[in-house]
Amino acid sequence: MSSSRLARLAVPVIVVVVVVMMVVPLPAALLDVLIAANIATSLVVLLVAMQVHKPLDFAVFPTIVLVATIFRLALNVSSTRLVLRDGYAGHVIDAFGHIVIGSSLVIGLVIFAILVIIQLTVVTNGAARVAEVGARFTLDAMPGKQMAIDADLNSGLIDEDEARRRRKEVSAEADFYGAMDGGTKFVKGDAIAAVIIALVNLLGGFAVGMLQRDMSPGEAINTYSLLTVGDGLVSQIPALLMSVATGVIVTRSTSEGDVGTDLVGQFARHVEALRIGGAALIALCLVPGMPKLPFLIVGGLVLLASTRAADSESPTPAEARTGTATQPALPGPGAGPGGTGTGPEAVSESLKVDPLELLLAPDLVDLVDPARGGDLLDRVRALRRKTAADLGIVLPPVRTRDGATLAPGAYEIRVGGVSVATGEAPPGHLLAIGDTPDLLPGRRTTEPVFGLPAVWVPIEHRATAEAVGATLVERAAVITTHLAEMVRRHASRLLSLDDVRELLDVLKAERPAAVEELVPGLIPMSTVQRVLQGLLDEQVSIRDLGRVLEGIGQRARSSTDPDALLEAARAALGPALTSSVARDGVLYALTVDPTLEQELAEALRAGEQGVVLALDPDLAQQVVTDLAGLVHAAEQHGRVPVLLVAGPLRLPLQRLLRGTLPQLPVISFSETTGLHRIETIGQVSRGHEFAARR
Repeated sequence: MSSSRLARLAVPVIVVVVVVMMVVPLPAALLDVLIAANIATSLVVLLVAMQVHKPLDFAVFPTIVLVATIFRLALNVSSTRLVLRDGYAGHVIDAFGHIVIGSSLVIGLVIFAILVIIQLTVVTNGAARVAEVGARFTLDAMPGKQMAIDADLNSGLIDEDEARRRRKEVSAEADFYGAMDGGTKFVKGDAIAAVIIALVNLLGGFAVGMLQRDMSPGEAINTYSLLTVGDGLVSQIPALLMSVATGVIVTRSTSEGDVGTDLVGQFARHVEALRIGGAALIALCLVPGMPKLPFLIVGGLVLLASTRAADSESPTPAEARTGTATQPALPGPGAGPGGTGTGPEAVSESLKVDPLELLLAPDLVDLVDPARGGDLLDRVRALRRKTAADLGIVLPPVRTRDGATLAPGAYEIRVGGVSVATGEAPPGHLLAIGDTPDLLPGRRTTEPVFGLPAVWVPIEHRATAEAVGATLVERAAVITTHLAEMVRRHASRLLSLDDVRELLDVLKAERPAAVEELVPGLIPMSTVQRVLQGLLDEQVSIRDLGRVLEGIGQRARSSTDPDALLEAARAALGPALTSSVARDGVLYALTVDPTLEQELAEALRAGEQGVVLALDPDLAQQVVTDLAGLVHAAEQHGRVPVLLVAGPLRLPLQRLLRGTLPQLPVISFSETTGLHRIETIGQVSRGHEFAARR
């Protein structure tokens, strides 16, 4: 039989054996073996609990607690049967009873009572309380952790597989603490049951000894108290080990080492505390009447430990010489790669305009310094990979500069040398996003991407923010998420003619006919660039470039108008346009009243930049305002709305709304082919009143 099959059968077999033990009498020799196995199991579980790095590494622990508790109770039933029936329950129980009781019955009973009190009132109660609080806080923080994962995914720091793994881990953590909250109740019940079973053994044995075995009262008390204490000890010692393991697991914080490594390492960081403690112990020797040798020994050991800790923390001479050489130096806005010279190379460098720039205030340099834990550059590199996967373009290198003129804690994002966004990321703070910002200490602000109320919380108040269920976002994640949003909004400006040539060259290696027939046979490359920029302006991915070119090529035989080519490209993409906004095959649509739609159609005018709406400013403002209200109402109900209009109005309306409602997709009726269901949730009309269906 394979080891995997044995592993699957182990727990069911143990459960069946436990049930049998409660019914069928066991011989004393077999009971000795089972008691030894119980002690060994509890000891191994405790050692494993101390070695794990995080609670989820021992996720099976709640089940082990349940099975071990039932197993101990079954052993108690079997041992009680032997104690009352035979006056003998095996060598193990007899040996434990003699070791503890020795020559004094009172001392033995007192020791047993102390063990029960420690188990019941200290370890078990403490572990149960910690598990209860941990389960509550874990469940409260679960939505915030999910949002933090989504923020890392949106910023490109992680991919979809990693996000899925983290979400699964968050869910498993919540399930684990919930199970631990219940598992501690089994441990507490086991301790109470041990006390009751001990009383039953003592009183029942006294009665059996006197009434059935004709023992004298003293002989009955000596015999059955020894068996009772022995039986209680062989149950309480494993139960105490399991309770300690429970406490270790529920108080364990996620770290990079086990309990012993963390304990030594964290004490070693506080050399002064060790020195003061050792000196204080030695100083106690000066107190008259105080024994000197014990305090001298312990104080000397503490001072020795502080000396070894100080030696381990002191840098080597090589580290001391190179310690200041790892600080990255960011060039200033006008500096070239060689410094701040005035030669021809420096002048040429100063004339260069970078497609995408990120300027950081001087106090934010730590975000790009790996030696100080900065991972901003890694996040930006991950953002470039995610942008290529989502939008189908290769993001140009992000030039990170030192913004000497920026306010402390500020950053600025530039596209083509023009500032498109600014924000702040003060050192020593975390951005807390939640429904109760007034409960958090710190500076009030607004989340830069979604416009949510937030608070820059000092990092020392992390626990307070987590306790109220706020989502905590690191500074680097805030900047990367903001940068990702700006990249999406300005993707068309980042797609240069050279980028288009590279994309076509890559596609030509796989589908040469689709490229050679279109460029330069039918249209120039600049027209292809304009069409691709139009798709990016509407947040449409051009990753399926071959299909886009096929749609353009079919329409280019009859018209080379960029607007017509853009609509042909959208038609070629088909369901991909609506898949990102439809939910379970349902498209939540906003529509235009037929009367207003006719008025908009009459206002269509051809211009240099394509067809536009020549509307009265008041009417245009009313349409935008009403649509903004409908979009807000839909988002409040958790829906992603689209504006569904007739084909000729789609592109002009998209251009009208691009500056105020860039997040609202505008889709024509012909582009909804393949959807199972379209649900109209609102309609904008000619008057100032508009209807919203909820």
